[in-house]
Amino acid sequence: MPEIKGKLGISDFYSIIFEEQPISVDPAVYDKVQESFDFLKEFSKNKIIYGVNTGFGPMAQYKIKDAETLQLQYNLIRSHASGTGNPIPPKYVKAAMLARLNTLSLGHSGVHKSVIEVMTKLINKNVIPLIYEHGGVGASGDLVQLAHLALVLIGEGEVFLNEERRPTKEVFEELGIEPITVELREGLALINGTSVMTGIGVVNTIYTRRLLEWMIACSSAINEIVEAYDDHLSFELNLTKKHQGQREIARSMRSHLSDSTLTRKREHHLYNNNNDVSVFEEKVQEYYSLRCVPQILGPILDTLNDVERIMIEEVNSANDNPIVDVKKKHVYHGGNFHGDYVSLEMDKLKIVVTKMSMLAERQLNYLMNSKLNDILPPFVNLGTLGLNFGMQGVQFTATSTTAENQMLSNPMYVHSIPNNNDNQDIVSMGTNAALITKKVIENTFEVMAIEMITIVQAIEYLEMKDKVSSKTRKMYDAVRKIVPPFKEDPVMYPYVNAVKNYIINHQNKKS
Repeated sequence: MPEIKGKLGISDFYSIIFEEQPISVDPAVYDKVQESFDFLKEFSKNKIIYGVNTGFGPMAQYKIKDAETLQLQYNLIRSHASGTGNPIPPKYVKAAMLARLNTLSLGHSGVHKSVIEVMTKLINKNVIPLIYEHGGVGASGDLVQLAHLALVLIGEGEVFLNEERRPTKEVFEELGIEPITVELREGLALINGTSVMTGIGVVNTIYTRRLLEWMIACSSAINEIVEAYDDHLSFELNLTKKHQGQREIARSMRSHLSDSTLTRKREHHLYNNNNDVSVFEEKVQEYYSLRCVPQILGPILDTLNDVERIMIEEVNSANDNPIVDVKKKHVYHGGNFHGDYVSLEMDKLKIVVTKMSMLAERQLNYLMNSKLNDILPPFVNLGTLGLNFGMQGVQFTATSTTAENQMLSNPMYVHSIPNNNDNQDIVSMGTNAALITKKVIENTFEVMAIEMITIVQAIEYLEMKDKVSSKTRKMYDAVRKIVPPFKEDPVMYPYVNAVKNYIINHQNKKS
């Protein structure tokens, strides 16, 4: 059982979010949180502490009466629960909850321990707050989105339970959950931070790694289909480039193809007895979408690793304001809630995922165009040319979806708009960046699903299923369970969506 003790990794998120394992909280966390709360309560007496006895943002100049400080926290939560648009899917909200719980468990926020208790119960019982996509500018963190989480913690708002949207009060009564105790700064501590953009970002990295593994499988399979020379994947060639990602992609593809009977050795065909040939019938080198895969996917892998590292650093950071330091007996005011780290990393991630969709679309086009591959019928049409259409229709979908990705890959990081009476005069737009990246990833699963169906149809046409590598055969068999071989034109959208759902929910084992 994963344990909350102030440090989480990607594997923890995977087991809790994807495998729905329950969590426990280290008793030391409760001690630390209680100590932080007690210190802040005492320290804030006769001192001006932002968000404890002052207004918020540009209204921080207003002193709040002692009798009204608790109402201040409720007012903050209710007024900022102002999101609109589509609800964020539960998996991403749960990741945001986990990120927030971990941050608050560090003991730098001065919250009442009931916050830790109630959030743990919600995660373990899969009670997911209703949080909308639109609202946060990512500077004082995810103020609007986190306010919807805080609203649930005080027993208000709405939640999803077993995929049903219901009033929080009703669900709490049914499950015997008591709302949190608001005593000091629980409202501000809950909504002031980067946990929604970070939670979405962590899930984005998990899905991107899954995409990348399927992309490696597709790229390897296409090399088999065209019986490519294998030296562009060789250890020796890729060793001459210093980038770790490129070397790892090449190694993974070599592993995928290790038992293939289709890829060829250049020395067997082109390095001997060709002195009397003036024009080669076959290509001496493959198109870039086949030959340059390590150089294209390598930087994607390196970027993904960097993004993942930054996301986990943010998860394990104190990212609200002010920061309570019990050891130093001091409270520090600053801007740890600012989401620029996450925003920039999400923009990097969506750029490389877009490039992955572009590679998939070009490989797809190579298979579709008989004049390029010279071995397959147009549109990998296994039926009657002219009468049947094969994969022609779905290529339009892949092309238009890739074009959308190209448009969406423009950065959010540089789209700051001052707001909040110019108190927030430069903001991160990190939540927007994370959500757009989520969309780009979902789009890329669609493009890849279309490519995979096409690969399988090509293997069918060429009667290669018993010649491909064992790993390509596993991919072939998985797709064939969803999409039977077809010569007559079926309605394609159910098949594309079914394969998309399969590759989203199944991890291709790393080669």
